[in-house]
Amino acid sequence: MKLKIAIQKSGRLYDDSVTLLKECGIEFNNSLNKLKTEAFNFPLEIFFLRDDDIPQYVADKVADIGIVGENVLMEKQLDVKVIERLGFGKCRLSIALPKEKKYAGIKSLEGKRIATSYNNILTAFLKKNKIKAEIHEISGSVEIAPGIGLADAICDLVSSGSTLFSNGLREVETIMKSEALLIGNRGLSKQELAIVDKFIFRIQAVKKAGKNKYILLNAPNKNLDKIISLIPGMKSPTILPLAEKGWSSVHSVLEEDVFWEVIEKLKAAGAQGILVVPIEKMVL
Repeated sequence: MKLKIAIQKSGRLYDDSVTLLKECGIEFNNSLNKLKTEAFNFPLEIFFLRDDDIPQYVADKVADIGIVGENVLMEKQLDVKVIERLGFGKCRLSIALPKEKKYAGIKSLEGKRIATSYNNILTAFLKKNKIKAEIHEISGSVEIAPGIGLADAICDLVSSGSTLFSNGLREVETIMKSEALLIGNRGLSKQELAIVDKFIFRIQAVKKAGKNKYILLNAPNKNLDKIISLIPGMKSPTILPLAEKGWSSVHSVLEEDVFWEVIEKLKAAGAQGILVVPIEKMVL
């Protein structure tokens, strides 16, 4: 039995989705001309689809699971299960206006024409805030709508903001934040769920590795207690005696979020020869 997964065939989630599968040790041929392929070393069949189509394929049980943007899933409003938040493809769905237009809060959108590819999300947002506006649903090149007189504002995905800037627009309201999700249909068999569990185990090992660093350092024995208190690691640091008397080698794991702060404290406590190494996989 093979589990069927749908991923984006091109676009902003494609590279990260393929990278994730390969970091999970899943080998496959991902030629851009292929719409379907099979993994060589894991019970997985891979479909390469349009991002907008993935939720429907999963809901219809054509694919068992899929990697899709949270924004797309919310827009499609289909009955699928969110299995795992993947942490890549982060962006936000925002409303933007021409730079020269004044904005005094959400009430400024009253009566405006707003161009978007996200009719359902935008409609719900306006209704929640009791704003009456005219929605123009278009696909692609939403950012040019104000410039050609089609709309007064847009609602579109924003990552760096460079596309808005280059089209003379500025972000004024964030409707939602989005990232890549692993979704699944609700009718998976026990055998399929067992494969999903194995896949999730690998994904979580990759995600944990990306958030941590392996650290090695030399520490004077007289300061060991202080240094150990700074880097407890997953359980406790590994401590090995050095050839030079009075010194030990300390090995541990640091979370990337606190990495630089801890490094400074370690140096202040007398640590020397600090070596930091990326972690490929991390299983707790």
